Amino acid sequence: QVQLVESGGGLVQAGGSLRLSCAASGSIGRLVLMGWYRQVPGKQRDVVATITMEGIPNYSNSVKGRFTISRDSAKNTVYLQMNSLKPEDTAVYYCNVKYINSRGMDMYWGQGTQVTVSS
Repeated sequence: QVQLVESGGGLVQAGGSLRLSCAASGSIGRLVLMGWYRQVPGKQRDVVATITMEGIPNYSNSVKGRFTISRDSAKNTVYLQMNSLKPEDTAVYYCNVKYINSRGMDMYWGQGTQVTVSS
């Protein structure tokens, strides 16, 4: 059983900041990759940013320079610092972890947290 606890979403004005966090626990074995995705109604879920457990980040072009992903390996937690938010950043943000346990490689999604940016 894997648990992901997300927090930090909310409503913010354009230009503001929010910080998302996602803590993983349970049968996660060895974490390989943690990341954030987002989805708006009627569209596919898109990657926002990912980070390896060695700390190597990767960003979508739409958030590069505004968002920063980081992780705390000791706490199995990933963060997404979102600055200079725009209305088009409005979406449900989902945490995703990829891990290797006794059953092999697998992944798990968080429940999602709403981020709303008003203009």
